[in-house]
Amino acid sequence: MTPPVEQRVSDLRLDRRALRAEHARVTWWRRLVRARLDLAVAQAARPQTLGEDVAFQLPLEVGLDVPRPAALAAVLADAGSEGVSADVGRLHELRALDEQLSTYAAGVEAALTRATDRLITRLAVDPGVVVAGLREPLGRG
Repeated sequence: MTPPVEQRVSDLRLDRRALRAEHARVTWWRRLVRARLDLAVAQAARPQTLGEDVAFQLPLEVGLDVPRPAALAAVLADAGSEGVSADVGRLHELRALDEQLSTYAAGVEAALTRATDRLITRLAVDPGVVVAGLREPLGRG
């Protein structure tokens, strides 16, 4: 066996190229397995409906972006029945739903940032409300 220092640079590059390709393949397979695990868990314990609990905290335009519960439920219902072949036929629909979710998530994140900023401003203006706030129940009633 040739000592590592004496290996040709071209051989080392080929080794590296082959290992990078294998790393990409194993990364892809792990992503697929994790996606299937996520689907299996989501089918067993359905996620809560989006938008219901925060309807009054979100700006109207953000609330309009929330995907309909039926559209989200269809993602889980189709995952177990027809499998991958059904998903391939729905790629356009799934991408559109993902884009809608992305838009909604950005709106929720912006609303969360504004709510956090308002809370920090309120606490900075009147630090005494912190002690009073500790005595109040957290829920809205």
